[in-house]
Amino acid sequence: MSEPVLDVVGIGFGPSNLALAIAVAEHNAAGGPRVTTRFLERQATFGWHRGMLLDDATMQVSFLKDLVTLRNPTSGFSFLRYLHSRGRLIDFINHKNLFPLRAEFHDYFGWAAAQVGDQVTYAAEVVSVTPVDGPGGQIEAVDVVSRQGGRLSTHRARNLVIGTGLRPRLPEGVTASQHIWHTSDLLHNLPRIRGTRVRRFVVVGAGQSAAETVATLHTEFPEAEVCAVFSRYGYSPADDSSFANRIFDPQAVDEFYRAPEDVKRQLMDYHGNTNYSVVDIDLINDLYRRAYQEKVLGRERLRMLNMSRMVHVSDTPDGAVAGIQSLVTGETTTLEADVVVCATGYHQADPYGVLGAVGDLCARDDQGRPRAGRDYRAATDERLRVGIYLQGGTEHTHGITSALLSNTAIRVGEILDSIVARRTAPALVTV
Repeated sequence: MSEPVLDVVGIGFGPSNLALAIAVAEHNAAGGPRVTTRFLERQATFGWHRGMLLDDATMQVSFLKDLVTLRNPTSGFSFLRYLHSRGRLIDFINHKNLFPLRAEFHDYFGWAAAQVGDQVTYAAEVVSVTPVDGPGGQIEAVDVVSRQGGRLSTHRARNLVIGTGLRPRLPEGVTASQHIWHTSDLLHNLPRIRGTRVRRFVVVGAGQSAAETVATLHTEFPEAEVCAVFSRYGYSPADDSSFANRIFDPQAVDEFYRAPEDVKRQLMDYHGNTNYSVVDIDLINDLYRRAYQEKVLGRERLRMLNMSRMVHVSDTPDGAVAGIQSLVTGETTTLEADVVVCATGYHQADPYGVLGAVGDLCARDDQGRPRAGRDYRAATDERLRVGIYLQGGTEHTHGITSALLSNTAIRVGEILDSIVARRTAPALVTV
């Protein structure tokens, strides 16, 4: 190895680690103790949920909850600075809207990522993380090996920040195919069927992505039937009321972290409808308007198969066949479709999965979930002096915002403060 030991290697470069890279750049520019970094991203360029960047889809958080503003309102990396650089600041103000287009926020992320590109290596897949033994059997650093094309590179680090993001979740036993999709691939797959005669889509799911997919397919394929399958009576609206939104406040993380386990479960049950399996009320109203209009006109293409679930799905030579079971009668109906789209959400990748033997030194609770301190630093075996910081996988300890954009700016500031303050301090030791 020719390069010096880095303070931080970040694995993954989505919005969370992008925000951390910005925080590091601002910290170094301010003249604080210099922090050296290298972020490794397996994608060839920055990308965030590209498969669902629908033209009319908007963000579900305020533009003020960008990569920096809650941490540093004067930052040059804010969404407002982005708008100014793009010549749209006045237009955005005149729009009188707190919620930008999702495609616009993706462009903002890309704009910010370009400014910290010196910290990132793209098209770099991490293939191993190995401990570096120090005096007395303690592990003072780790070697992170990544593959870029046919070339292997090694970076030695005192701290790792894991930001490997979410993975698409398909129903048990279901495999994606030409005719069975997950919503994460919607825009990647649509070009293949544009211009063809599509008779029927089946969309499974009750959340925002499901409703957006139903609306998009219903609009883009005016001759096709779109069947929405969900177990509820109807789409449930997201609770974005002012008091409920306090669950996303930075202070709420402190309160959640200190709360007893039974209270944490209650809070997640109470406030899951701020984020999970819910739909913006404007979109619900739009879909209902479409369904009612079709009923009046006598041609119903938009079918709501509520109180139902998909019990099986399989490919056919020309499409897919789905079994839809009524939760009321138990009767199963077979639907032939050109495409079945599963809007069945995501699951958090195991943050320790990429760490190999180092992951074995990281503590888990009795349910196999990571244990972490308030600063998002993993609890570890006392031999491991390397800081392992988690950007995700801590919802059970830090609450609903642990991997959401709402608190990203604050979270990365706390992680950076911990790294700087604990340069020589041990990791939180398992007891």
